[in-house]
Amino acid sequence: MTQADDERLFEARLIPIKEIADRLKIEGLKPASHELVGPCPKCGGTDRFAIHPDDGVFNCRACGGGDGIRLVEHVLNCSFREAMDWLVGERQVELTGAEKAERKAAHEAAEQRRQETAARKRADAIRMARALWAEGCIFSGSTAETYLTMRGIEFDTPPPALRFHPNLRYMHMIDGQWTELHRGPAMLAAILAPSGQLIGVHRTWMDLSSPKSKWKVIIEHDGKMLDAKKVLGSKKGGAIRLTRLDKPSVLVMGEGIETTSTAMVARPLPVADYWCGVDLGNMSGRMRKVQGKRYSGLPDLNDENAFLPPPWTKRLIYLMDGDSDPRMTRAKLESGLKRAIAHRADLRAQIVHAGEGVDLNDVLIGELNDQQDG
Repeated sequence: MTQADDERLFEARLIPIKEIADRLKIEGLKPASHELVGPCPKCGGTDRFAIHPDDGVFNCRACGGGDGIRLVEHVLNCSFREAMDWLVGERQVELTGAEKAERKAAHEAAEQRRQETAARKRADAIRMARALWAEGCIFSGSTAETYLTMRGIEFDTPPPALRFHPNLRYMHMIDGQWTELHRGPAMLAAILAPSGQLIGVHRTWMDLSSPKSKWKVIIEHDGKMLDAKKVLGSKKGGAIRLTRLDKPSVLVMGEGIETTSTAMVARPLPVADYWCGVDLGNMSGRMRKVQGKRYSGLPDLNDENAFLPPPWTKRLIYLMDGDSDPRMTRAKLESGLKRAIAHRADLRAQIVHAGEGVDLNDVLIGELNDQQDG
Protein backbone atom coordinates (compact mmCIF):
# COMPACT_ATOMS: atom_id res chain seq x y z
CA MET A 1 0.00 0.00 0.00
CA THR A 2 1.36 3.41 -0.96
CA GLN A 3 1.22 6.52 1.22
CA ALA A 4 -1.61 7.91 -0.92
CA ASP A 5 -3.67 4.75 -0.27
CA ASP A 6 -3.49 5.07 3.53
CA GLU A 7 -7.11 5.72 4.53
CA ARG A 8 -5.91 7.79 7.51
CA LEU A 9 -4.34 10.42 5.26
CA PHE A 10 -7.40 12.65 5.03
CA GLU A 11 -7.89 12.58 8.80
CA ALA A 12 -4.23 13.46 9.40
CA ARG A 13 -4.34 16.36 6.96
CA LEU A 14 -7.33 17.84 8.77
CA ILE A 15 -5.20 18.45 11.87
CA PRO A 16 -3.91 22.08 11.92
CA ILE A 17 -0.13 22.25 11.86
CA LYS A 18 -0.20 24.54 14.92
CA GLU A 19 -1.95 21.77 16.87
CA ILE A 20 0.64 19.26 15.66
CA ALA A 21 3.47 21.56 16.79
CA ASP A 22 1.83 21.87 20.22
CA ARG A 23 1.53 18.10 20.53
CA LEU A 24 5.18 17.71 19.55
CA LYS A 25 6.09 20.23 22.29
CA ILE A 26 8.51 22.10 20.04
CA GLU A 27 10.33 24.53 22.31
CA GLY A 28 11.33 28.13 21.70
CA LEU A 29 8.68 29.03 19.12
CA LYS A 30 7.51 32.63 19.17
CA PRO A 31 4.96 34.45 17.00
CA ALA A 32 6.39 36.70 14.27
CA SER A 33 3.95 38.18 11.78
CA HIS A 34 1.90 35.20 10.54
CA GLU A 35 4.55 32.65 11.51
CA LEU A 36 5.96 30.83 14.51
CA VAL A 37 9.75 31.03 14.51
CA GLY A 38 12.54 29.64 16.64
CA PRO A 39 15.32 27.05 16.76
CA CYS A 40 14.87 23.97 14.61
CA PRO A 41 14.06 20.96 16.84
CA LYS A 42 16.35 18.81 14.69
CA CYS A 43 19.38 20.88 13.64
CA GLY A 44 19.05 23.59 16.28
CA GLY A 45 19.62 26.42 13.82
CA THR A 46 18.45 29.70 15.34
CA ASP A 47 16.14 31.93 13.25
CA ARG A 48 16.01 29.31 10.52
CA PHE A 49 12.90 27.37 11.51
CA ALA A 50 9.36 28.62 10.95
CA ILE A 51 5.84 27.21 11.02
CA HIS A 52 3.25 28.87 8.77
CA PRO A 53 -0.20 28.08 10.23
CA ASP A 54 -2.09 29.78 7.38
CA ASP A 55 -0.35 27.66 4.75
CA GLY A 56 -0.22 24.51 6.87
CA VAL A 57 3.52 24.04 6.33
CA PHE A 58 6.86 24.41 8.09
CA ASN A 59 10.33 25.19 6.80
CA CYS A 60 13.88 24.97 8.08
CA ARG A 61 16.49 26.78 6.00
CA ALA A 62 18.90 23.92 6.67
CA CYS A 63 16.70 20.80 6.78
CA GLY A 64 13.83 21.59 4.40
CA GLY A 65 10.12 21.56 5.13
CA GLY A 66 6.68 20.22 4.31
CA ASP A 67 3.21 19.70 5.77
CA GLY A 68 2.10 18.58 9.22
CA ILE A 69 2.81 14.90 8.56
CA ARG A 70 6.31 15.78 7.37
CA LEU A 71 6.76 17.88 10.54
CA VAL A 72 6.16 14.76 12.65
CA GLU A 73 8.66 12.80 10.55
CA HIS A 74 11.15 15.67 10.93
CA VAL A 75 10.88 16.11 14.70
CA LEU A 76 10.53 12.44 15.69
CA ASN A 77 12.92 11.19 12.99
CA CYS A 78 10.40 8.54 11.98
CA SER A 79 8.86 7.04 8.86
CA PHE A 80 5.62 8.14 7.20
CA ARG A 81 3.75 5.16 8.66
CA GLU A 82 5.09 5.87 12.15
CA ALA A 83 4.08 9.52 11.77
CA MET A 84 0.55 8.47 10.82
CA ASP A 85 0.38 6.13 13.80
CA TRP A 86 1.47 8.99 16.08
CA LEU A 87 -1.01 11.46 14.57
CA VAL A 88 -4.21 9.43 14.26
CA GLY A 89 -3.44 5.99 15.72
CA GLU A 90 -2.68 2.67 14.12
CA ARG A 91 -4.82 1.43 11.26
CA GLN A 92 -7.69 -0.58 12.75
CA VAL A 93 -10.05 -1.51 9.93
CA GLU A 94 -10.30 -0.72 6.25
CA LEU A 95 -12.74 2.07 5.52
CA THR A 96 -15.65 1.57 3.17
CA GLY A 97 -15.80 3.50 -0.07
CA ALA A 98 -18.45 5.81 1.38
CA GLU A 99 -16.32 6.52 4.46
CA LYS A 100 -13.27 7.28 2.33
CA ALA A 101 -15.36 9.63 0.16
CA GLU A 102 -16.69 11.39 3.27
CA ARG A 103 -13.18 11.91 4.66
CA LYS A 104 -11.93 13.11 1.29
CA ALA A 105 -14.76 15.64 1.04
CA ALA A 106 -14.05 16.89 4.58
CA HIS A 107 -10.37 17.30 3.77
CA GLU A 108 -11.10 19.15 0.52
CA ALA A 109 -13.53 21.49 2.29
CA ALA A 110 -10.98 22.24 5.03
CA GLU A 111 -8.27 22.81 2.45
CA GLN A 112 -10.55 25.17 0.52
CA ARG A 113 -11.21 27.20 3.69
CA ARG A 114 -7.49 27.32 4.47
CA GLN A 115 -6.65 28.52 0.96
CA GLU A 116 -9.36 31.17 1.07
CA THR A 117 -8.10 32.46 4.43
CA ALA A 118 -4.49 32.51 3.22
CA ALA A 119 -5.48 34.29 -0.01
CA ARG A 120 -7.43 36.91 1.94
CA LYS A 121 -4.51 37.60 4.30
CA ARG A 122 -2.07 37.74 1.36
CA ALA A 123 -4.30 40.24 -0.46
CA ASP A 124 -4.52 42.41 2.67
CA ALA A 125 -0.72 42.34 3.06
CA ILE A 126 -0.22 43.30 -0.60
CA ARG A 127 -2.62 46.25 -0.19
CA MET A 128 -0.61 47.41 2.85
CA ALA A 129 2.62 47.07 0.87
CA ARG A 130 1.27 49.17 -1.98
CA ALA A 131 0.13 51.84 0.47
CA LEU A 132 3.61 51.90 2.06
CA TRP A 133 5.26 52.17 -1.36
CA ALA A 134 3.05 55.18 -2.14
CA GLU A 135 4.35 56.82 1.08
CA GLY A 136 7.95 56.38 -0.06
CA CYS A 137 10.11 59.41 -0.85
CA ILE A 138 12.58 59.88 -3.70
CA PHE A 139 15.76 57.83 -3.28
CA SER A 140 18.24 60.42 -4.60
CA GLY A 141 19.77 62.54 -1.83
CA SER A 142 18.16 60.44 0.91
CA THR A 143 19.60 58.56 3.87
CA ALA A 144 19.01 55.38 1.88
CA GLU A 145 21.32 56.59 -0.87
CA THR A 146 23.93 57.54 1.75
CA TYR A 147 23.59 54.08 3.33
CA LEU A 148 24.46 52.36 0.04
CA THR A 149 27.22 54.88 -0.72
CA MET A 150 28.83 54.05 2.63
CA ARG A 151 28.79 50.43 1.51
CA GLY A 152 30.64 51.36 -1.67
CA ILE A 153 27.56 51.34 -3.91
CA GLU A 154 27.03 54.42 -6.07
CA PHE A 155 24.56 54.37 -8.95
CA ASP A 156 24.91 56.43 -12.11
CA THR A 157 21.11 56.44 -12.18
CA PRO A 158 19.25 55.38 -9.01
CA PRO A 159 17.07 52.29 -9.56
CA PRO A 160 13.34 53.06 -9.72
CA ALA A 161 12.86 50.00 -7.47
CA LEU A 162 14.30 51.90 -4.48
CA ARG A 163 12.65 54.55 -2.32
CA PHE A 164 13.12 56.04 1.15
CA HIS A 165 10.95 56.38 4.24
CA PRO A 166 12.17 58.93 6.82
CA ASN A 167 10.40 57.52 9.89
CA LEU A 168 9.12 53.97 9.43
CA ARG A 169 7.80 51.96 12.36
CA TYR A 170 9.43 48.61 13.17
CA MET A 171 6.71 46.32 14.52
CA HIS A 172 7.31 43.01 16.27
CA MET A 173 4.84 40.45 17.58
CA ILE A 174 5.06 40.20 21.39
CA ASP A 175 2.62 37.97 23.28
CA GLY A 176 0.23 37.98 20.34
CA GLN A 177 0.25 41.77 19.97
CA TRP A 178 2.04 43.94 17.40
CA THR A 179 4.41 46.22 19.31
CA GLU A 180 6.52 49.11 18.03
CA LEU A 181 10.17 48.54 18.95
CA HIS A 182 11.78 51.18 16.76
CA ARG A 183 10.96 54.06 14.46
CA GLY A 184 13.44 55.54 12.01
CA PRO A 185 14.74 55.88 8.43
CA ALA A 186 14.35 52.88 6.14
CA MET A 187 15.15 51.96 2.56
CA LEU A 188 12.18 50.61 0.62
CA ALA A 189 12.48 48.24 -2.34
CA ALA A 190 9.64 47.19 -4.63
CA ILE A 191 9.06 43.46 -5.11
CA LEU A 192 7.41 42.83 -8.46
CA ALA A 193 5.58 39.71 -9.58
CA PRO A 194 6.41 38.20 -12.99
CA SER A 195 3.46 40.21 -14.33
CA GLY A 196 5.16 43.43 -13.20
CA GLN A 197 2.63 44.16 -10.45
CA LEU A 198 3.90 45.28 -7.05
CA ILE A 199 3.24 42.49 -4.55
CA GLY A 200 5.57 43.43 -1.71
CA VAL A 201 7.99 45.94 -0.20
CA HIS A 202 11.35 45.01 1.27
CA ARG A 203 12.35 47.27 4.17
CA THR A 204 15.84 47.94 5.56
CA TRP A 205 16.09 50.07 8.70
CA MET A 206 19.33 52.07 8.80
CA ASP A 207 21.62 53.66 11.37
CA LEU A 208 24.48 55.55 9.71
CA SER A 209 26.30 55.85 13.05
CA SER A 210 26.67 52.05 13.38
CA PRO A 211 29.42 50.77 11.03
CA LYS A 212 29.81 47.53 13.02
CA SER A 213 26.33 46.49 11.90
CA LYS A 214 27.10 47.63 8.33
CA TRP A 215 24.99 50.73 9.05
CA LYS A 216 21.81 48.77 9.69
CA VAL A 217 19.90 49.57 12.86
CA ILE A 218 20.38 47.30 15.87
CA ILE A 219 17.10 46.18 17.42
CA GLU A 220 17.00 43.77 20.34
CA HIS A 221 14.17 42.05 22.16
CA ASP A 222 14.23 39.43 24.88
CA GLY A 223 18.01 39.15 24.61
CA LYS A 224 17.97 38.43 20.87
CA MET A 225 19.01 40.53 17.90
CA LEU A 226 16.15 41.09 15.46
CA ASP A 227 16.59 41.32 11.72
CA ALA A 228 16.81 44.90 10.45
CA LYS A 229 15.25 43.73 7.18
CA LYS A 230 11.63 42.70 6.65
CA VAL A 231 9.18 42.07 3.81
CA LEU A 232 5.66 43.45 3.80
CA GLY A 233 3.26 41.79 1.38
CA SER A 234 4.39 38.83 -0.70
CA LYS A 235 7.70 37.78 -2.24
CA LYS A 236 6.66 34.48 -3.81
CA GLY A 237 8.04 34.25 -7.33
CA GLY A 238 8.88 37.97 -7.28
CA ALA A 239 12.07 39.99 -7.46
CA ILE A 240 13.45 43.48 -6.84
CA ARG A 241 14.30 44.69 -10.34
CA LEU A 242 17.25 47.01 -9.86
CA THR A 243 17.69 47.45 -13.63
CA ARG A 244 15.29 47.14 -16.54
CA LEU A 245 17.13 46.99 -19.86
CA ASP A 246 15.21 46.88 -23.13
CA LYS A 247 16.93 43.79 -24.54
CA PRO A 248 18.95 41.97 -21.87
CA SER A 249 20.02 38.37 -22.38
CA VAL A 250 21.65 37.80 -18.98
CA LEU A 251 20.03 37.94 -15.56
CA VAL A 252 22.30 38.36 -12.51
CA MET A 253 20.60 37.69 -9.20
CA GLY A 254 21.77 37.83 -5.60
CA GLU A 255 19.89 37.20 -2.39
CA GLY A 256 20.18 40.73 -0.99
CA ILE A 257 19.99 44.26 -2.34
CA GLU A 258 23.54 45.05 -1.25
CA THR A 259 25.02 41.92 -2.86
CA THR A 260 23.20 42.41 -6.16
CA SER A 261 23.93 46.15 -6.24
CA THR A 262 27.61 45.47 -5.59
CA ALA A 263 27.83 43.21 -8.63
CA MET A 264 25.96 45.81 -10.65
CA VAL A 265 28.32 48.70 -9.90
CA ALA A 266 31.61 46.81 -9.51
CA ARG A 267 31.78 44.66 -12.64
CA PRO A 268 28.69 45.39 -14.73
CA LEU A 269 27.80 43.27 -17.74
CA PRO A 270 26.43 45.43 -20.57
CA VAL A 271 23.72 42.95 -21.56
CA ALA A 272 22.59 42.01 -18.04
CA ASP A 273 19.72 42.93 -15.80
CA TYR A 274 20.39 42.88 -12.05
CA TRP A 275 17.57 41.63 -9.86
CA CYS A 276 17.46 40.84 -6.14
CA GLY A 277 15.83 37.53 -5.23
CA VAL A 278 14.80 38.74 -1.72
CA ASP A 279 15.91 35.50 -0.01
CA LEU A 280 17.35 32.07 -0.77
CA GLY A 281 14.04 30.30 -0.33
CA ASN A 282 12.44 32.37 -3.06
CA MET A 283 15.39 31.89 -5.41
CA SER A 284 15.61 28.14 -4.86
CA GLY A 285 12.03 27.10 -4.30
CA ARG A 286 11.23 23.96 -2.40
CA MET A 287 13.91 21.25 -2.54
CA ARG A 288 13.20 17.56 -2.89
CA LYS A 289 14.08 15.29 0.00
CA VAL A 290 16.58 12.60 -0.91
CA GLN A 291 17.34 9.73 1.45
CA GLY A 292 20.78 10.11 3.01
CA LYS A 293 21.25 13.72 1.86
CA ARG A 294 20.68 16.73 4.07
CA TYR A 295 20.63 19.08 1.08
CA SER A 296 19.69 17.45 -2.20
CA GLY A 297 20.08 20.50 -4.46
CA LEU A 298 17.18 19.10 -6.52
CA PRO A 299 14.03 21.18 -7.09
CA ASP A 300 10.55 20.05 -6.23
CA LEU A 301 8.93 20.94 -9.54
CA ASN A 302 5.47 20.88 -7.93
CA ASP A 303 6.33 24.15 -6.17
CA GLU A 304 4.47 26.75 -8.22
CA ASN A 305 5.51 29.74 -6.10
CA ALA A 306 9.28 29.73 -6.62
CA PHE A 307 11.08 32.30 -8.79
CA LEU A 308 11.58 31.56 -12.49
CA PRO A 309 13.60 33.81 -14.82
CA PRO A 310 11.69 35.76 -17.48
CA PRO A 311 11.47 34.35 -21.05
CA TRP A 312 14.17 36.65 -22.44
CA THR A 313 16.85 35.16 -20.15
CA LYS A 314 19.50 33.18 -22.02
CA ARG A 315 21.99 33.07 -19.15
CA LEU A 316 21.17 33.05 -15.43
CA ILE A 317 23.85 33.89 -12.86
CA TYR A 318 23.23 33.35 -9.16
CA LEU A 319 25.56 35.18 -6.75
CA MET A 320 26.63 33.10 -3.75
CA ASP A 321 27.66 34.81 -0.54
CA GLY A 322 30.12 32.98 1.70
CA ASP A 323 28.95 34.25 5.08
CA SER A 324 26.33 31.53 5.69
CA ASP A 325 26.33 27.72 5.64
CA PRO A 326 28.10 27.03 2.31
CA ARG A 327 26.60 23.56 1.72
CA MET A 328 23.06 24.73 2.37
CA THR A 329 23.51 27.92 0.32
CA ARG A 330 24.98 26.14 -2.71
CA ALA A 331 22.32 23.43 -2.60
CA LYS A 332 19.55 26.00 -2.60
CA LEU A 333 21.10 27.95 -5.47
CA GLU A 334 21.62 24.73 -7.44
CA SER A 335 17.98 23.85 -6.84
CA GLY A 336 16.89 27.22 -8.24
CA LEU A 337 19.09 26.93 -11.32
CA LYS A 338 17.95 23.36 -12.03
CA ARG A 339 14.35 24.50 -11.67
CA ALA A 340 14.95 27.20 -14.26
CA ILE A 341 16.65 24.76 -16.64
CA ALA A 342 13.76 22.30 -16.22
CA HIS A 343 11.49 24.99 -17.67
CA ARG A 344 14.01 26.19 -20.26
CA ALA A 345 16.38 23.48 -21.52
CA ASP A 346 18.46 25.97 -23.56
CA LEU A 347 19.21 28.19 -20.54
CA ARG A 348 22.83 28.57 -19.44
CA ALA A 349 23.18 28.82 -15.66
CA GLN A 350 26.02 29.27 -13.19
CA ILE A 351 26.89 30.21 -9.61
CA VAL A 352 29.49 32.90 -8.85
CA HIS A 353 31.00 32.63 -5.34
CA ALA A 354 32.12 35.75 -3.44
CA GLY A 355 34.63 33.81 -1.33
CA GLU A 356 34.66 31.84 1.90
CA GLY A 357 33.30 33.71 4.92
CA VAL A 358 32.34 36.95 3.15
CA ASP A 359 29.60 38.38 1.01
CA LEU A 360 30.22 40.28 -2.21
CA ASN A 361 29.75 43.64 -0.54
CA ASP A 362 32.42 42.74 2.05
CA VAL A 363 34.82 42.30 -0.86
CA LEU A 364 33.90 45.68 -2.32
CA ILE A 365 34.21 47.50 1.02
CA GLY A 366 37.59 45.82 1.58
CA GLU A 367 38.82 46.96 -1.83
CA LEU A 368 37.72 50.54 -1.12
CA ASN A 369 39.42 50.53 2.28
CA ASP A 370 42.63 49.20 0.67
CA GLN A 371 42.52 52.02 -1.87
CA GLN A 372 42.04 54.61 0.87
CA ASP A 373 44.88 53.15 2.95
CA GLY A 374 47.15 53.20 -0.11
